[in-house]
Amino acid sequence: MPFINILKKLVNNTPDSVGAILVDWEGEAVQEYCHCEPYDIRFIAAHKGIILARLKELHSSGRVGLIEDVVITASDCHLIIGCIDDDYSLVMSIGRACPVGLALYHFRDAVKNLKKEI
Repeated sequence: MPFINILKKLVNNTPDSVGAILVDWEGEAVQEYCHCEPYDIRFIAAHKGIILARLKELHSSGRVGLIEDVVITASDCHLIIGCIDDDYSLVMSIGRACPVGLALYHFRDAVKNLKKEI
């Protein structure tokens, strides 16, 4: 299953989803699928590296286990960031009306499928 199909399924099956993007270790877009301007989702994804790096520092310190994904809640959206492997990450933006548990279910399924492809 190509990357775009996985992302389309994720975004289309998640209510109030804005988009999802697969990015490499430098924050560069590999593939995105979104209901917004691609620049918007790419901008968000480019900054995910800072967030993941800080969270991985917690893991390195022995205070928490391996970071799989994280949800950031802002005033108008939720941002889900997850690790595919050491080099690739998945970033998804959803509206506040979307149940986070449902979004995480679809997000984690997409991560599992992306791991098979990468």
